[in-house]
Amino acid sequence: MTILPKPLPQDDQKPELNAIERSLFANEVAEQIRTVYDPELPVNVYDLGLIYDIQVDGQKNVHIVMTLTSPACPVAGSLPGEVEMAARETPGIGKVTLELTWDPPFTIERIPEDVRLMLGLM
Repeated sequence: MTILPKPLPQDDQKPELNAIERSLFANEVAEQIRTVYDPELPVNVYDLGLIYDIQVDGQKNVHIVMTLTSPACPVAGSLPGEVEMAARETPGIGKVTLELTWDPPFTIERIPEDVRLMLGLM
């Protein structure tokens, strides 16, 4: 009878993402967020400039910093939740947190030039 050594215990921790992998994953999250549209404009919230930052840690936990067009925005109660839910659809994502900020305030200059042109804002 042959006695084999016991297998090494498996570490349940996934390896940390490096900076390039975090950047690529942030792009995947952005693509999911692009499925959420501003109800008043035919533009998604990412391309509209409402997403200020997508931070990804080494375990694919994501923190999104976003704003709205104004504090009195009629969808202030629902749009951040829609963005968070869309981000959660990213395959392999860990925890998702969302921070709503008013600093800096949203201005039309945050909208990319090609989108402003499409909307007739130039």
